[in-house]
Amino acid sequence: MFNLLNILSQLNFLSPSNLGRLCLAIRQNGVNLMLLFSLTEKTGGQKTALVDSRGTLNYEELQKRSEHLASLLAERYGIVKGHKVAFFCKNHAAFVQGIFAASRLGADIYLLNCSMSQLQFDRLVQEHRFDFLIYDEEFSGLIEKSSYQHAKLVSYHETHESINRLSTSVPHRKDKLTASSSGKVVLLTGGTTGKPKQVVHRPSLFNFLNPFAALLNRLQLPTYNTAYIATPIYHGYGIAVLLSFLALGKKVIIQESFDAKNACALIRQHQVEVVTVVPLMVHKMLKHDQEALGSLVCIASGGAKLNPVLVSEVTHHLGNVLYNLYGTSEAGLNIIATPKDLYDHPDTLGKAISGSHLQVVVDGKEVEPGRIGQFCIRNKWSMKNSPNLWIQTGDMGYRDENGYYFLCGRTDDLIISAGNNIYPSEIEAALCNHPSVEDVVVIGVDDVYAGQILKAFVQLYADNKMTEEALLSWLRTRVAAYQIPREITFVEKLPYTPVGKLDRRRVQTMTRVED
Repeated sequence: MFNLLNILSQLNFLSPSNLGRLCLAIRQNGVNLMLLFSLTEKTGGQKTALVDSRGTLNYEELQKRSEHLASLLAERYGIVKGHKVAFFCKNHAAFVQGIFAASRLGADIYLLNCSMSQLQFDRLVQEHRFDFLIYDEEFSGLIEKSSYQHAKLVSYHETHESINRLSTSVPHRKDKLTASSSGKVVLLTGGTTGKPKQVVHRPSLFNFLNPFAALLNRLQLPTYNTAYIATPIYHGYGIAVLLSFLALGKKVIIQESFDAKNACALIRQHQVEVVTVVPLMVHKMLKHDQEALGSLVCIASGGAKLNPVLVSEVTHHLGNVLYNLYGTSEAGLNIIATPKDLYDHPDTLGKAISGSHLQVVVDGKEVEPGRIGQFCIRNKWSMKNSPNLWIQTGDMGYRDENGYYFLCGRTDDLIISAGNNIYPSEIEAALCNHPSVEDVVVIGVDDVYAGQILKAFVQLYADNKMTEEALLSWLRTRVAAYQIPREITFVEKLPYTPVGKLDRRRVQTMTRVED
């Protein structure tokens, strides 16, 4: 109850007039994402809501376009509650309007990863049998090669029927849409390899009070005016932060893809205060133009491990502005590290948020602080298609006696060499402290005698030279003898996935930089 009152107060819902407006909106439209506009239509409708590469929408325009789109999707395509509406879109206003419209109709929303392969898309079409597909034109070829046969609508087109054209059209129907509550939101996780996992979340105000309150309070979001979401909306992290910012009536900037030069220009132009990123994005922006980032007071990093070296660089150049968010698609947001936490422990994930129950487990049993095990999580806002109350994250780490959590790697990152259990993260962090090393990854290579041996792939800063012997000699004073790689391979660039995670599978195929 305290979190509910706290959130309603920060959203300015506690006045009698605003509570009345909220109740009226629920009665007329149902409980869905369109409720976010119940205040802005009166108190902030002319405020800028969304900025993308095509233009700017204020809150009144975003609401009207989403309402028109919902009516036309129902009128022309027969979309009703329970239909499966899939989105194959990058970050832009049409995608956001489509999500609001589908939610207003009570449809189940499926968010597809834009980096998926033809095989993955074919599999999803067969397994889920979508009723309607909203997509970007660049994915037309992939869709045409699939077995998808149902109705579809492109996000943008100058002459053909599209989301952008429908949202600015006036519906013919005179009767209002019946009230409808949101269906489920399904995140189809996974990158370019492997089978995507289905993660189902059922929108519920009460279920999501704790993570929303954590974002409001620990990141102090209500105090800021402008946010730039650089991470994909189709990830749980992206859509959660987008809806949080819109609920607060902020100006939100989105772009279809991330480019460090463009990102720095946007931050400078709009005097962005909050940016959501993966660590690689922060690194690239600092490297391109750190002066352009001077307006930032909250950098919310998530989606990948945050290196202590990067924490130090951000603090040195920008001050105490970096936050580390830990969550998974299945379990949602669960841990946050504030700038103070990162100052004291640069390698921490932070502390658990209220309502999140975390255990560090080995062989099915919770272990004592300091011992490495798998993170298992139970909360009210995790996925609803799992029969288990506790979700096994696949992440390995430990909790210290003060309640701080530390990530060591994935369960499949564990390297067993000559009987020693080795997690690459500690070795990678040590190597990244060398002034010539920009990036590094350590993997295990099969060995007849040791089981596995360590091999490091190292990316040096431009114009830096380093021999394998010199780097190994430097490393020997910083890690245990069993953590020393048998071989170091220098590479021009390490591979990352489209969402900024190190692609360890592709590392195996990398070759040495030519001398």
